[in-house]
Amino acid sequence: MEFAPEEYTRFYIVQALFKLMNNYEYEKISVTDIAEKAGVGRATFYRYFKRKEDVIIYYFERSTKDFVLGQRFYPRCKADYTKTIEKVFKMFKENKEPFKLIKKARLEYLYLDYLNINFIKSFEEDYPQHDKYTAYLYAGMLFNISMAWLDNDCEEPVEKLARIMVDAIYFE
Repeated sequence: MEFAPEEYTRFYIVQALFKLMNNYEYEKISVTDIAEKAGVGRATFYRYFKRKEDVIIYYFERSTKDFVLGQRFYPRCKADYTKTIEKVFKMFKENKEPFKLIKKARLEYLYLDYLNINFIKSFEEDYPQHDKYTAYLYAGMLFNISMAWLDNDCEEPVEKLARIMVDAIYFE
């Protein structure tokens, strides 16, 4: 990930939280612990985040921003959708360790909430002909497949998962 200078502090806080989650139960990690690990003060933590969960949400936001910047086209056919979903699963696999920590801490709901919010926003902007329930369908499918895949340590090929997902939603 590339960061603007003002984002480095957020990055250090995110990294600190995940490092701590690797060694301690999430509930036992304090804001002071995170700030110390990140090399910042508590006031700096609170300048950027209101609570620990916001650090994880920022991680999702930053990852999504990087993914979207890497996209060069909008899907127009089934093959394009498949390629896009493959990229999503590749990115997920590359970031499976933070997701394992999130799941271990029973914070998967943050991921699902994030997907729901962003799929709804995307559908409102790009597919206004669909209602919000279609967005929930896509978000739920991505969430459930990615969490089940994570349980298998992301063993199945991304192409297989992308095909399953696209075949379930794309009708020619």
